[in-house]
Amino acid sequence: MIRTIRFRLAAWHAALTGAVVIVVCGYAYAVHARAHYDQADQLLADAAHHVAEELSAARSVADERSVLLAARVLDSRMRIYGADGRLRLGLDAELPFADPRALGRPERSPFGWLPALAPSLHHVHDASGRYDVTRDAGGERWRLFGLPLPGGRLLVAASPLGQIDESVAEFARLMAIMAVVGSALSFAAGWLLAGRALRPVAAMRETADTIARSRELSRRIDVPATDDELSRLASTFNRMLGSLEEAYLAQQRFVSDASHELRAPLTVIQANLDLLRRAERMPVDDRSRAVEEAFAEATRMTRLVADLLALARADAGVPLRRVPVELDRVLVDVVADARHMTRGHELVVGGVEPAAMSGDPDRLRQLLLNLMDNAIRYTPPPGRVTIALRTDGGWADITVRDSGVGIAEDALPHVFERFYRGDRARARDPGGTGLGLPIARWVAEQHGGTLELESELGRGTVARVRLPLADVPPVSAAI
Repeated sequence: MIRTIRFRLAAWHAALTGAVVIVVCGYAYAVHARAHYDQADQLLADAAHHVAEELSAARSVADERSVLLAARVLDSRMRIYGADGRLRLGLDAELPFADPRALGRPERSPFGWLPALAPSLHHVHDASGRYDVTRDAGGERWRLFGLPLPGGRLLVAASPLGQIDESVAEFARLMAIMAVVGSALSFAAGWLLAGRALRPVAAMRETADTIARSRELSRRIDVPATDDELSRLASTFNRMLGSLEEAYLAQQRFVSDASHELRAPLTVIQANLDLLRRAERMPVDDRSRAVEEAFAEATRMTRLVADLLALARADAGVPLRRVPVELDRVLVDVVADARHMTRGHELVVGGVEPAAMSGDPDRLRQLLLNLMDNAIRYTPPPGRVTIALRTDGGWADITVRDSGVGIAEDALPHVFERFYRGDRARARDPGGTGLGLPIARWVAEQHGGTLELESELGRGTVARVRLPLADVPPVSAAI
């Protein structure tokens, strides 16, 4: 079964247009047939009335015979019946027998109901006589019109319908042929028009198939200059390809960076273990140093894997759990952990106001710990790191400020990209994974908040977190 859109459009076009053509042809046939038969009825009635007037002036049967004979000029045949229904005068033996008492029966057209579609067009109604239709021995139809005469007699005028029937039948065949040809032409026109209209869709399909086979996401399809639905579809398709290309390139960069970040600690661990395996008589200090380096790299790799799993959950759209959280207590716990990460830094708590919200306490702790870790990591001792929590209406504002190396202006828009390290101070740091800030922003956005950075190279960085609060009675926490 053919199910192409082009075929269906062409079929619908042919069906609708064909229906219109059939209705028009049927109506034209009805008007044509009705006009011919009504004209024949009118001529027959006029001839009968004319003969009746002539008969009223006749003085003998011979005169009446002459009048009936002259009526042949009007292409009509006439007979006179008596009041008893018997034939009194008739010159045409070929006329079919007609019972004058049966005149006036409902007319039945041999062509069905179509002539009745236009009864008001050329309709003849003569109340002075009665019409009927009969057939002769040869099967030809005759139209009869009976007109009463003085003395109870009846004048019956007859006219053959053979030529009219043949003309109407020929016109019906012509209309049928026109309906069939019109429907066929309509289907052909619909097929061509549908093919032309769907040409951009075919181009989109070919482009999509080429991209699927070659994986060249940089390719684009040509946008028609028609500014219609198909051109907008092509533009949308190109935007989708652009998004897919960006996502694909980002995924490639992420895989490449993750592989590089994982390879570095593995290389160090493998080198130290190989050194321990080969140097059986290594001094205790050297052996301890190798173990420490392997342990530090294993710790760093553990953090990296944990961060990668967190981002994988983010990309998969896994929702965070929601429980009542005392944000100020989470901040206090983070400050306590951050004190163990300082190396001669000054850690200052600027103020903590009670704040409660609905969220994931583990992820919120990860958010704040990542910000504190970044601030301490990129602030040379004895620098200062300050954290504060303030409430503003239905929002909690957390600020982490440091006096570290800062971020260059051109690198600031990219710091939330995965594995991005734009400046030399950050690129030299061996302990970071390049995923802390992307994870922190994801956690903030998952809680309906925001994370923004302000920084000036050589003067430090300020991280601002804004989170929505919940209607949960807060409990204050002490440092």
